[in-house]
Amino acid sequence: MPAPQNFLQYCDDNALNFVKRLANGVHIKSVSGDPTLRNDVFKMTDFLEGELQGVGCTVTRKPLGEQIIDGKPSGLYLPDVLFASIGNDSTKKTILIYGHYDVQPAAKEDGWKTDDPFVLDYNAQNPGELIGRGSTDDKGPVIGWINVLEAHKKLNLPLPVNLKFCFEGMEESGSEGLDDLIKNEATSGTFFRNVDAVCITDSYWLNTRTPVLTYGLRGIIYYNLTISGLAFDLHSGAFGGMVHEPLTDLFAIMSNLVAPDGTILIPGVNELVPAPTPDEIKLYEDMDYSMQDFKNSVGDESAGDMSVNAVTQNTVSLLLKRMRFPSLSLHGIIGASSGVESKTVIPAEVTGKFSLRLVQDQTPANVDPLVQDYVCKLHKSLNTGNTYRLTNVGDGLPWLEDYHHWNYEAAEKATIAIYNKKPDYNREGGSIPIALTFSDQIGKNVLLLPMGRGDDGEHSVNEKIDFANYIGGTKLFGAYLYEIADLASK
Repeated sequence: MPAPQNFLQYCDDNALNFVKRLANGVHIKSVSGDPTLRNDVFKMTDFLEGELQGVGCTVTRKPLGEQIIDGKPSGLYLPDVLFASIGNDSTKKTILIYGHYDVQPAAKEDGWKTDDPFVLDYNAQNPGELIGRGSTDDKGPVIGWINVLEAHKKLNLPLPVNLKFCFEGMEESGSEGLDDLIKNEATSGTFFRNVDAVCITDSYWLNTRTPVLTYGLRGIIYYNLTISGLAFDLHSGAFGGMVHEPLTDLFAIMSNLVAPDGTILIPGVNELVPAPTPDEIKLYEDMDYSMQDFKNSVGDESAGDMSVNAVTQNTVSLLLKRMRFPSLSLHGIIGASSGVESKTVIPAEVTGKFSLRLVQDQTPANVDPLVQDYVCKLHKSLNTGNTYRLTNVGDGLPWLEDYHHWNYEAAEKATIAIYNKKPDYNREGGSIPIALTFSDQIGKNVLLLPMGRGDDGEHSVNEKIDFANYIGGTKLFGAYLYEIADLASK
């Protein structure tokens, strides 16, 4: 059952009003990672609560309590999670929608081409790009759902499904408190009781041309490797060559974690991963992705330069590395000289930071022992007087969903109806822990349905969402609901 024409027409006729609603949301500086802006995050909670109530939702605020920083109460309260619902028809499917309303920091001096990152910049006569912090991550998609509900209310159209919403304000700061809230609600509450499937709208197309449906995400395990031994920093002219230098030990170990071509050198890590099946390879071969997309994404025209005949195989290889295989990256060093001055100090203690992105059949539980054992052996081989400490400072499991489910079938049909193009099925290289939480705690199929494009620049300067995607995405969300209802009736 396609989306009604009057719904689609309403989206076109009210497009600029929808943009103004987004502008109102972007204007609120809901930066969760900045304690001085915590009141603004609560203002965004208030704004969304009012908007949801205005389109017919019943809204409940779920307080998360005081924020814990460095193991201690901070006196700062976490923003409330919004639980909202509309519709309770037992003959209809019930879909849970997740999004977040907090954003990354932004300042004009970071390099924004607009006067203020928190003022949505666009041309009312020819909107084009809608530039502003949170426009694509994730205020645009969240507000897109409100647009869908407004259209149905104004047109007096019954919703084809029941809807529940879970909107949080700490996603950009680790979603503190959300997992416990969902687990408690799933075990002893009623909000998730009748949910049939979950839709997360916090992801993006792979490029600027082709919509995608995301069915997998990589997990992560993040380490701090600390080398120490000296009582205090020393002068290299007086003690160089006489002591085991912690930074030298750190370089020796970290340079043996990963090869220049990206190959993980830790024994046993790669062996945990099964080879891609022919069906999987076909998904990657069918994906609309070119070497030019790769060059654009890394900002280097010379990256991966190769002959045209090699492009297909090489793009498949690149996509497999991004989505299907694990990776190990070195991130930085704490304790060493990092300024422009020519310091000649030998640091007494240094800490290196690195992480592994995990894929199916890899977990922190089965990868961590391999990493710990390998680093221990590397350290022993140095025959050094320094000690080491390897600490897992955070991890998350990979997530993989069944993309043959009716949830994905409905999203594919809706995408074809709105964009006249079949979506690619992809697995993202990043981590969105909430997908796994919903999958585990609610036990229902989870879909990632993007609104924005691959060049939107989430977390970056000049973050934007294209007008065509903002309005097209609003239509897509509505069409997705009608396709679910159609499949349920068969």
